[in-house]
Amino acid sequence: MRLRPETGPEAPPAARATAPPALAPEAGGTPDTAPARTSRRARFAATARRAAPSSAVAAAFGLALAASFPPYDVWPLSVVAVAGLALVLRGRTVRQGAWLGFAFGFPFFLWLLVWLRSVTWLAVVVLSGVEAGYLVVMAGLMVLAGRLRGWPVWCACLWVAQELVRDRLPFGGFSWGRLAFANTGSPFTPLAALGGAPLVSFAVALSGTLLAAAALAGHRAWRGPRRSLRGALPGAAALVLSAAVLCGGLLVPVHTNADGHVRIAIVQGNVEQPGMHFLGRPMKILDNHVQATLQLAKDIQAHRVPKPDIVLWPENSSDLDPFTYPAAYDKITEAVRTVGVPVLVGALVDGPDKDHVQNEGIVWDPVNGPGAHYTKQHPVPFGEYVPFRKELTKVVSQLNQIPRDFYPGKGSGVLQIGPARLGDVICFEVAYDGIVRDTVNAGARAIVVQTNNATYGRTGQPEQQLAMSKLRAVEHGRAVVTAATSGISAVVAPDGTIEQRSKEFSRQVLSADIPLRDEKTVADRVGAAPEWVLAMVGLLSCAAAVALGRRDRTRMVKGQQPQ
Repeated sequence: MRLRPETGPEAPPAARATAPPALAPEAGGTPDTAPARTSRRARFAATARRAAPSSAVAAAFGLALAASFPPYDVWPLSVVAVAGLALVLRGRTVRQGAWLGFAFGFPFFLWLLVWLRSVTWLAVVVLSGVEAGYLVVMAGLMVLAGRLRGWPVWCACLWVAQELVRDRLPFGGFSWGRLAFANTGSPFTPLAALGGAPLVSFAVALSGTLLAAAALAGHRAWRGPRRSLRGALPGAAALVLSAAVLCGGLLVPVHTNADGHVRIAIVQGNVEQPGMHFLGRPMKILDNHVQATLQLAKDIQAHRVPKPDIVLWPENSSDLDPFTYPAAYDKITEAVRTVGVPVLVGALVDGPDKDHVQNEGIVWDPVNGPGAHYTKQHPVPFGEYVPFRKELTKVVSQLNQIPRDFYPGKGSGVLQIGPARLGDVICFEVAYDGIVRDTVNAGARAIVVQTNNATYGRTGQPEQQLAMSKLRAVEHGRAVVTAATSGISAVVAPDGTIEQRSKEFSRQVLSADIPLRDEKTVADRVGAAPEWVLAMVGLLSCAAAVALGRRDRTRMVKGQQPQ
């Protein structure tokens, strides 16, 4: 691994390091002849004016990346956005690269997470700023990695490193905005079966950085003193490699053979009203799901629909704890006994102490009543629990709307529901690789996502979450069933095809025959190893760039030529 030679208008690191401080562009300073009393404000304004064009370009590519995600789904823009960021970072210092990373990342997340406005616009702005911070670090590191030969590979690895950290820190991380989630129906998607979402993100980033390398090589060939076919070869080779990475996923087989089938019915009972106050009056949501299930029983008796083996209710389908409120318990029991098959019920139940509740999926049998259950492992910070509650509620009064913290579960969501062994995943957990993978490896033959998106209805968030279900289907070779209180409920085949989906804010019952599979994909077997390897390669490339840069500066001081 060596530093790339000087190309075009860019100077090698050693040359930049030895430039007179007063003329160094990154310092924002002025020539020595400038008046000594030039104010800091004037220097800042001059720096801002110089940075404005490149910042605007970076912001435009950030918005392009947001448009590649649902509900817009223009996935080629994810490749273009990565290429654009790589181009705008060329020839920059680390500090300049970090700023351009923010200029790219903040508008990207601001548009992507606009659905949080249903809670408060403050949440949109604050979370966008926090998430953009990860891209600040990534862009600064990309400047370093960009000084090496083979830089498109190292920069693509840094995208994976950024997503790895962002998915885990702080408070368990926030997975929205991964490149893979913009490519759940693209040629990259089948790669998920080999290395999960991280491999898809890497392939998207690599295709984009190679596209940027092709554009740079083409620009050099066109602007060079001698235009020749040989001079165009590097750009052509990079373009071919970019296309090869793009199409490589099409060669990955997606297995859909079934080891069995189960007939399901998904009950979407709807809510009283969209938004923050979707619950309405007590037992309203529960009654909606009970009435929809009783109507399903009538349709079965009248032979209008076939009888399912199991019925699936969504998260929060019981808006009262059935173990605390006998009326809720009786309502659920009535619906389950009438339909005559086990029902997976979503409910909030009291936790181990008075300060906590648990978000659970409960298997309700028509004969034996409630039995096995799964407790959500990954409560959402500031949505389902408040970190540093005592301190933060004094500053942000809106956090008092979360009266009790959710207590996290400890085990996987594998549940025997009637004749099927299914894996329960609750709401945002579908965004986290490890939770879904552990559920499949524990024996789930299909995946159920119980969710309640009523707060974010008609904002694009349900579509973004459904896209994650599509990727998980391919990644694990499992049918994925989404049961939502107000939509979007859906049935996704193991190849990622959406076979059925409901409308938002409507009462519907979806019936389907889904495949049950025992075969594990390569992604299930290798786990998180590809993600960690790619991330480490990216970080090591930055360390190599720093070490080689120091060596070259030392040789310049000694009067030797850098290698």
